[in-house]
Amino acid sequence: MRKYEMLYIVGPDLDEEQSNSLQERVAAIITEQGGQVVEAKQWGKRHLAYEIADFNDGIYIELHFEGTPQVVAELDRVLKITDGILRHMIVREDE
Repeated sequence: MRKYEMLYIVGPDLDEEQSNSLQERVAAIITEQGGQVVEAKQWGKRHLAYEIADFNDGIYIELHFEGTPQVVAELDRVLKITDGILRHMIVREDE
């Protein structure tokens, strides 16, 4: 399995419970597809470089996981249509 790093931004209008639920959903998608979450870090609320969906701030979450390209494709598909996630980026870590 390959190693990946993902950074996603959650809207600041979500409370802590909703944000944690969203994090659990992302982790569940990875494990359901046969991947494994290695580490998750919450950076906290930060100012965005530019306004996204009428928000000037966002909650940044960094996630390291292992999986196949199919895991990445499914995760990308689901995150694009998930309410509450403003932006996401998945990159493959170097060996």
